[in-house]
Amino acid sequence: MDDFIEVYKSYYLLAAGTFGLCIGSFLNVVIYRLPKILNRIWRAESVDFLNIPLLANETGVNKINLCWPSSHCPLCLKAIPFFYNIPLLGFLFLGGKCSACRGKIHWRYPLVELIAGLAAFSCAYQFGFDFKALAAMNYCFILIVLLFIDFDFLLLPDCLTLLLLWLGLLVNCLSFFAGIVDAVIGAVLGYLVLWSVAKIYFYFTKNEGIGRGDFKLTAALGAWLGWQALPLILLISAFSSLVVAGGFLLQKKMKLRTPIPFGSFLVVAGFIMLFYDKPLESLYFYHMSYLW
Repeated sequence: MDDFIEVYKSYYLLAAGTFGLCIGSFLNVVIYRLPKILNRIWRAESVDFLNIPLLANETGVNKINLCWPSSHCPLCLKAIPFFYNIPLLGFLFLGGKCSACRGKIHWRYPLVELIAGLAAFSCAYQFGFDFKALAAMNYCFILIVLLFIDFDFLLLPDCLTLLLLWLGLLVNCLSFFAGIVDAVIGAVLGYLVLWSVAKIYFYFTKNEGIGRGDFKLTAALGAWLGWQALPLILLISAFSSLVVAGGFLLQKKMKLRTPIPFGSFLVVAGFIMLFYDKPLESLYFYHMSYLW
């Protein structure tokens, strides 16, 4: 079996990368449509709670979903032929422009596909021909969606963060990435640490400093990678967010109290720790023990 896998490893990696590219095309749909769907649902629930009639443009909450309508240009609303929906290649064939209206296709679409393809390839390479690789791919795909939605809307939807949390606990029942005890402790500590920081910040400033979605995302990362990964996840995300925010402040592109998508930095840390957890944890705990 090992010889078979070794001979066909390149084909396996190619198939994994292609699979990731195709999933990336669907992730673009989720990134674009999920905030719109949630917004319409929230508006409908609000007017129902307040007992006021819906406006004309607020009717038909379920008119759009993740499967319908089919892929179309957001500018001219023309359906995109299936042969132009080929990941990456469709964008290149069209020269980055809609075939109908010649409007520019946003660079994010091929970028998401490329990231998903590279993530799937990396999972296959890192974890081999194993269910662990498939689990890691799902972890990466959900994180990609969270990264871009949080970057755009400062929003980490519960339907994604809680799904990620429960999937992490489920896969670690088989000890894929951490023992189940470490995963449960990681989920609890991941939530409580940021919750405590947010409460302390609010006590002194009377302002909300961290969104509740960040609590749930950190809990989900702890559920996948175990409590041992949390110090580095928080360190990497905090440091990178400070560097990026500091750069924007120096360039006067944002103000001191401008909200930043901290969840996006947690996602980046989650990616790093999935692939480099052991060497980074060893380095971190070695230096911590040396300091103490």
